[in-house]
Amino acid sequence: MSFFDDMKTSLEEAVDIKNGVTAPANVTRYDIADVRAIREQLNVSQSEMAKALGTSVDTIKSWETKRRNPTGLAAKVLAAIQANPAFFRELAAH
Repeated sequence: MSFFDDMKTSLEEAVDIKNGVTAPANVTRYDIADVRAIREQLNVSQSEMAKALGTSVDTIKSWETKRRNPTGLAAKVLAAIQANPAFFRELAAH
């Protein structure tokens, strides 16, 4: 199959999923993290958390005020930190 054919097939599948014709094969959802509680448990500032996660302080603030929610990789990393706080220290060290 050519690259174009792969892309066309993928887009058709995406449209079918969006329209409810086809169910998604794999859906992963994470609970919305309480970023402020995680940060306070770690005893770090918004700045320190932003640096460790590779994001801005404004993003941390928007998560903490629930204006936005962490999604994708950020949600997964926050779930890992919540389950294993030592993981945050590993992230912060890099």
